[in-house]
Amino acid sequence: MNAVKTAVAILALLPLFACSGETPGPASGGTPAQSAAGPFVDRTDQVGLDFFYFNGMSGEFHLAEILGPGGALFDYDGDGDLDAFIVQGGRFDPALDPDAARIGRRMQPLNDRLFRNELSETGTLAFVDATAGSGIDGTGYGMGAAIGDYDGDGDPDLYVTNYAENRLWRNDGDGGFTDVTDAANAGDPRWSTSAAFLDYDGDGALDLFVVNYVNYTLANHKPCYSPTSALDYCIPDNFAPLPDRLLHNRGDGTFEDVTAAAGIAGRYGAGLGVVSGDFDRDGRIDIYVANDGNPNQLWLNRGGGRFEDRALIAGCALNADGRAEGSMGIDAADFDGDGDEDLFMTHLTDETNTLYLNDGTGLFEDLSLATAVATASRPYTGFGTAFADYDNDGWLDLIVANGAVRTQPELARAGDPFPLHQKNQIFRNRGDGTFEEVTASAGAAFETSEVSRGAAFGDVDNDGDVDLLVLNNNAPSRLLLNRVGQDSPWIGLRVLGRDGRRDAIDARVELLLEDGSTIWRRVRAAASYCSSNDPRVLVGLRGRAPVAALRVHWLDGGDETWDAPPMGEYTTLRRGEGRSAD
Repeated sequence: MNAVKTAVAILALLPLFACSGETPGPASGGTPAQSAAGPFVDRTDQVGLDFFYFNGMSGEFHLAEILGPGGALFDYDGDGDLDAFIVQGGRFDPALDPDAARIGRRMQPLNDRLFRNELSETGTLAFVDATAGSGIDGTGYGMGAAIGDYDGDGDPDLYVTNYAENRLWRNDGDGGFTDVTDAANAGDPRWSTSAAFLDYDGDGALDLFVVNYVNYTLANHKPCYSPTSALDYCIPDNFAPLPDRLLHNRGDGTFEDVTAAAGIAGRYGAGLGVVSGDFDRDGRIDIYVANDGNPNQLWLNRGGGRFEDRALIAGCALNADGRAEGSMGIDAADFDGDGDEDLFMTHLTDETNTLYLNDGTGLFEDLSLATAVATASRPYTGFGTAFADYDNDGWLDLIVANGAVRTQPELARAGDPFPLHQKNQIFRNRGDGTFEEVTASAGAAFETSEVSRGAAFGDVDNDGDVDLLVLNNNAPSRLLLNRVGQDSPWIGLRVLGRDGRRDAIDARVELLLEDGSTIWRRVRAAASYCSSNDPRVLVGLRGRAPVAALRVHWLDGGDETWDAPPMGEYTTLRRGEGRSAD
């Protein structure tokens, strides 16, 4: 394997000038201009997506303050456009109001927020706060969200991970949600981060994998220091890592905890990211977990409800130097067009982001240096990320949301109230197995420096390209609309499983082009960091041959073929309506 020379994360730190718990100030960098050139433009204010994540920091440096938020893009009301859900933070100071905080010039409730997209109803992209009346009263210290139709009624349900006590919100199909956490046996009192709905046993019912972080509580909070002896945030190694949790869907609206029976309970890691997929191409869905400072885990599905962690042998537990890194965000997709799922994950400043190339059998090679994603990422701490074809040329690019976790010396010297912010990045896929960083030409939307955490990806305005919801800590969320991809040919697909109602998560789509080449995509939602993405498949075709046909590879091994769908619109593919490939 290629050697990638990376350093252990040694962060030079100065004192952090924390805001008070009552009046947090936004991260430095300001609001980007709306007219500057670039592939994305910030339209947050224009579309009414008004949200500020309040982390409640009061100078005590509670570890949970710097790891939220995540969120989701999903069509909760079934009208054909993507709505948004963002988790809210909270307070650790019991002497202050736990339900509201002064944010800017006004008091705002500290609760998770649901925003309804009005595009389908009005023809204009605009979001309305639909939290009131939705039944969602999420007031936990929020980390992230996972989306999946766990009860098979055709409506996407919502799982919210918190610093403590997760919540499962059942979508009732009428615009409302019901808290069924206890009734469904889906809760978890530990500090959870990311989660993923997946069908690991192929029975058609979505199971749930919950990633847990470390055993940090107010009772075991301890002071940690920078090299200057100033207080700063601790690293996760100061606390015991927690085991993750696998919940099997019984098919009756409830889950059973099968973590121990599946062989997962005995392996601990400070988990932050999770993605599913058939990495060894044996027809069974596997699970990959990104751990912060611990070896990552590749849970290969052995059938019969059993999993085996093969990450070390498979070459994706450690980097090429044999070191565990501070893995946060994660995605899996076929970036090089060879038909298998490769892995990308984000890491700490002075480490590098890592790209693992899959050889087709579930064995991986760290090609971060060879693919040119390593060096440019070294100054940054990455969280939310995705393989996303922003320019619609058929090659999956990389977008990374950045923000430090310990004091940045140059920002502290300048007196910044929250000296963790960094710029986000774009890496364009050259189509030859390498990437080039194009952030410098990405325009004003990528000049803003904030403490970005989660990122959700999807076609918010239904114009045929991928947009980006950036979820910032102690700052407003940002909706970045793509204004270049829609100018290229594209095909959009919604792939539904055996019941014709539920997104066929982890099904693989093969586009057969007239020149004999192929483009592979997977139906996926859970990825990035603490976030859930548009489950629709969007394929750009700029500079590519026309599509001759497409084939869907279902989880149970059956395949179906369709004629080329229309260009420039979304087409729904239902299982049983295509031609059998047998």
